[in-house]
Amino acid sequence: MKKILFLLSFILLIACSSDDRPDNNQFLPNVSINHQINLNLPQFNNLKFDGNHFVDRSENGSVKGIIIYSITSTQYNAFELSDPNHPPSSCSTQSIDGITATCDCDDGNSYNIFDGQKMTGDGQFGLRRYSIRREGNTLFITN
Repeated sequence: MKKILFLLSFILLIACSSDDRPDNNQFLPNVSINHQINLNLPQFNNLKFDGNHFVDRSENGSVKGIIIYSITSTQYNAFELSDPNHPPSSCSTQSIDGITATCDCDDGNSYNIFDGQKMTGDGQFGLRRYSIRREGNTLFITN
């Protein structure tokens, strides 16, 4: 009985996968993000309030920019601004209206910036998520 239990435990351990694997998106290049946002600066004031967003198009290492969504004053989401179901191009940059990110290409792709899921359109990928945490009045965005 101990041998069977050990064998099952071993198989479960090997079968577990890591969440650190890449998203295998053939459209978006792998980039390295290590970006900080100081919430004391006036341009980021909206991020102090629930339900607001900010699009950061600065030189932050992303493909087209970062969408930052304030869920609460301590919880945030950060996503790539480039549509994950298109190679980067002039139309793959998304426009944000409320909690909806919409691709400017002709296929009607739209995504929810609360959870990154695709709402309408073609393609298999949701928004590329970046890790984000708040320490004091600074947001740290990494991948």
